Formats: sequence, structure tokens, C-alpha cells
Amino acid sequence: MAGRLAILCPGQGAQHAGMFDLARLDPGASGLLDEWFVEPRLAPVLRASVESEERFANRIAQPSIVAATLAIWTALRARLPEPALVAGYSIGELSAYGVAGALDPGSTVKLAIERARVMDTCLEGEAAQAMVALSGMPDGSVEALLARFGYYAAIVTGDDALVAGGPAAQGEALAQAALAAGGRATLLPVAVASHTPLLQAAVAPFAALLEKQRWSAPAFPVLSGISAEPVTDAKKAMRELPRQIAEPILWRECMDACVEAGVTVALELGPGAALARMLQARHPGIACRSVSEFRSLDGIHSWLGRQLD
Repeated sequence: MAGRLAILCPGQGAQHAGMFDLARLDPGASGLLDEWFVEPRLAPVLRASVESEERFANRIAQPSIVAATLAIWTALRARLPEPALVAGYSIGELSAYGVAGALDPGSTVKLAIERARVMDTCLEGEAAQAMVALSGMPDGSVEALLARFGYYAAIVTGDDALVAGGPAAQGEALAQAALAAGGRATLLPVAVASHTPLLQAAVAPFAALLEKQRWSAPAFPVLSGISAEPVTDAKKAMRELPRQIAEPILWRECMDACVEAGVTVALELGPGAALARMLQARHPGIACRSVSEFRSLDGIHSWLGRQLD
């Protein structure tokens, strides 16, 4: 029996200067990147993503992650079987609709620029924001701890693991309190509290932008981050994509949905391997790798061929 493939689209955090290099081994993907790197709206942010340390700024990170994800998908897709589903983590959910063909690749990268812009608007005149990854906390203690420091659950990544967003001034104190309680905490290189009520003002403007796009029905299901349900039509996508800016991402449930869909193999696109590692840890029966673990496109196809036979 042939395996079933899931495609995973990463969020921010692992971007680096060489994140387009593997995609450039394919002529089609390289040509697409050449177009983007001279296109007036895209060139400044994409060049900054490889030439400066600004690559972690929201306005650079979001479009560059989407561009890297869609470029490697362009390089790989002709030799891949149709995925059973695609799931995206945070900004990766926008990439997922590009992977599924619901949005044109170039338009998807431009939407990422606009998504970052409307999210950054929520910071104007407001206190700086931050995100903290927490895990291993004693049962029942997380909610009270978050409330104490003005933080919100942003991304649920496991049974005892989540990413929280809130005021940057309280980030270090939250992390220290979590450690003192016996948990683990990591301050993330993100300056906006995505997927929390602090970003509510960005939802309506992004929804309006999505309404202006030319949409197609996804070629295969996209998992909704806020419900972990498969999305198969553009209208539902336009309703749920804006909401996830200010509502928690249920990534744990998205990983479980992969099992429910019969997925046996998962490939993470773009830089980093966090999603592949999380899925492998939660569901060891799924063979998981990231493209970042390979040195060639043939290596990726060879591994997928062995796993999917």
C-alpha cells in the first residue's frame, strides 16, 4: 500500500542567508526567485533576508519565509505525488494556500508583506511585544502564570507545551517564573505577539486584502490552524486566515489530524526542521524530514520514494 504524504510549511525563526540555495538547484524555481529578487515590491525584503541581520524583523521574516517555502515547493512538486494535505505553522498557513494552488505564488509573497505590515501596525504607540515558548509546566499552572504576566496562549504545540505572546517587558520575568516552577522556557526571536488578542486590530484589514485576491479551490486540503479542520474551498480560507492572526493556533491538533488523514510521510519545506521534529516526536509512526536536512533535490526525492513505496 502506497504511503500518504503531508507537506508542512514553517513559520518564523529559522531563516538564514542561504535559505534559497537548495531551491536554486532547480531551473524553474531559480527563475522564479530571479523574478522576485528584481520585482519592486519583493526585492527589498528578499534581499534584506539574505544580506542583513534584519531577516528576523517581522516585515522581512514573513515574506522571506513564504518565498523560501514556495520556491522549494516549485523545485519539488513536479516529481511528488499529490499530498494528502498541507499544514502551515503561523505564517506558514499562508504559504500552505500557495502550495495548494489556491493563491498564485507571487501574490502569496506579496500578501505576506501586507500581513506583516498590518500586524506591525498593532505595535504603533503600544508597548513592545514578545513570544515565549513554555513546556514541562506542572498541570494546571500555565493559565495562572500567563495571566500573571499579561500573556496569552498563542500556539499549542503539545500536551504540555505552548508558545505564549504578550508584553516584551514581562517576557524575561515570565521565563524565569516558568523555570522556577519546574518548567522550561525560551524567549523567541519574534517581536510581535502573533495569534493573541493583542493583534485583533490586524484581522479586519487582512481580511479585506484577502477578499481582493484571485482565489482557486485548493488542489488538496489545507489544515486550518485555528480548528485543525481541512479547508477545501476559498471562502472558508478567507474566513479563517485572518482570524488566526489574533486567535490561538492548535498545532497539536493539526499534528493529530495528519494521523487521522492516514499520513505516513511528512516533508517540511523552507528553512529549519522544527515542524518535522515536533511531528516525529508526537507521532513516531510518521516518517518526517525537512528539506533543510538534504544537500540535493535528488536526495529529497530519493528519500520520499523509499518512504512512499
